[in-house]
Amino acid sequence: MPTPVPASLSKETIARALGEFQLTANDQQVLQIQQYMKLLLTWNEKMNLTAIRDPLEILYRHFCECMFAATAVPVENGRLADVGSGGGFPGLPLKIIRPDLQVFLIESSIKKATFLAEVARDLELTDTRVLVNRYEELDEELTPLDWVCSRAVGDFAPFLQWAGSERIAAKQVILWIGARDLAEIQKIAGWEWREPIQVPQSLRRLLLVGTKQVQKVGAST
Repeated sequence: MPTPVPASLSKETIARALGEFQLTANDQQVLQIQQYMKLLLTWNEKMNLTAIRDPLEILYRHFCECMFAATAVPVENGRLADVGSGGGFPGLPLKIIRPDLQVFLIESSIKKATFLAEVARDLELTDTRVLVNRYEELDEELTPLDWVCSRAVGDFAPFLQWAGSERIAAKQVILWIGARDLAEIQKIAGWEWREPIQVPQSLRRLLLVGTKQVQKVGAST
């Protein structure tokens, strides 16, 4: 029996929450958020997709915080890879709010990848591809990339080295991080970091955007 849409996730509730993140959604996008939520809650009973159980908190923490990058960065009309996608965050919410994106969801867990494929199919999200692999083993399947993003990277240095390598050559990286990780990331060479962007409704979570540094001709190594 399908999980019903929680009463707390009415169209008005979703619109109000998105508005707090400077976002607007049309009726189709609201329906996609509701359907995604139903699938997430149903599958979460069988596997650990999110530790958050409250639908309203899921809306704010997963959907709104992910979609926030669409206006803050901004992200639109390009190719985006979501590394360690897990339950689909941030890649799928960004795809919903920016339908013209071409999205790659990179997830090494077959069970989670199966969930991601089910969401993409059920929501009829075109130009959305699930790659069941470790990100380090991917290259030509992805390139060229406008953005590489992640909310689940535990070891930042190898991830940023991969994203900035010639075989990936991502133009920008977008990270959802805790404030305590900021200093560590900013020390990693090869990227020019924008001022961190405070995530609305949060005291400690930040959106961090890095642009690949261009090696000057004749520069010493």
